[in-house]
Amino acid sequence: MAILSVNAGSSSLKFALYPLIGSEVQTQILSGLMEGLESGGAPQMRWHYQGQEHCCALVVDDQPVFAQALCSLRELLAQLPDAPTLQAVSHRVVHGADKYRASLFVNDEVLAQLAAFNSLAPLHQPHNLEGIRAFRAAFVGLPQVACFDTAFHASLPEVDYRFALPQELYAQGLRRYGFHGLSYQYVMGTLLAHSTRAKGRTLMAHLGNGASLCAARDGKSCATTMGFSALDGLIMGTRPGALDPGVLLYLLEQGWDHARLQKLLYKQSGLLGLSGLSADMRRLREASSPQAKLAIEAFTYRVVRETGALVACVQGLDVLAFSGGIGEHDVTLRAQVGQQLSWLGVVIDPERNARATGSEVVAIHAPSSQVEVWVVPTDEAVVAAREAATLLFA
Repeated sequence: MAILSVNAGSSSLKFALYPLIGSEVQTQILSGLMEGLESGGAPQMRWHYQGQEHCCALVVDDQPVFAQALCSLRELLAQLPDAPTLQAVSHRVVHGADKYRASLFVNDEVLAQLAAFNSLAPLHQPHNLEGIRAFRAAFVGLPQVACFDTAFHASLPEVDYRFALPQELYAQGLRRYGFHGLSYQYVMGTLLAHSTRAKGRTLMAHLGNGASLCAARDGKSCATTMGFSALDGLIMGTRPGALDPGVLLYLLEQGWDHARLQKLLYKQSGLLGLSGLSADMRRLREASSPQAKLAIEAFTYRVVRETGALVACVQGLDVLAFSGGIGEHDVTLRAQVGQQLSWLGVVIDPERNARATGSEVVAIHAPSSQVEVWVVPTDEAVVAAREAATLLFA
């Protein structure tokens, strides 16, 4: 038996296959990525199985590209030696809003309700739901499970999640939700397995193309930088992070419409907007332009500034953890953040930090550090698989 964990985007699909022994999820035996699934793209599938990388083009005819891609995936699964029997497909869904605070099986009613949240996460939610619909059609009768990025933050106190807006707007769902919840759930569980101090005041930094911070106590989210949408908080690859709403009012006065504003906020800002070059931190590190340098410095500064705010919320810091593409691989960023948090007692060991390449869980703090510092490669897919197993065997 096995569970297939998937993450559907606008033009891609990540997947991973997890065997089950009883109700326990085992180490993945297959992982892969389908790309170019948008209209007019060049779809291909890359996968990793038994230590080997494979790649093939996906043949497209008159059927929808996504549907054909899933047929190819189904064929791949059937061709595996001793192919396991799928028990469920578990989907990452960005937004559950107030209604869904835990993973659940998807039916028509749930899909309709989740579609009502599309405007809360316009670049993610519609594609997540398209993935669920496509899998329901391609794998008829197989349970589909939705796992929400907002669920981990259901423990946020009201003083944190309420906006200072009229009650009638709160009743419409205008509040802070928080995101990256599957990642934080994994990182928190890993920290608790490695450190007794993780039950205290923990700050998790998920730093990648999407970036946020989460402060936790007793393993539960207490404060986070993302809010109503995935736009708030830290500078990201193409998103600005915290922005004075007066900027948007000004642009509206200049004649900007919704579509232009949405493109600016989701596609043209952040590291890309500041640098004028790239949203990829690796490319910015290699560049010599003043704009690239500014983008890196601004990203680091915002991480440090928001850390101070979240540390104040939990009144101190016992453990700091880096995850996400940048957090797991950017040695320089971790060193700079650690140096700027030295007032908290953070001391990062340079040699340990240099050896942390995102391949395993590593402690990078020096013996003299008053705060434990960890690099934790995140794994949202296994969290989704475990959630599905919990529902299947409840």
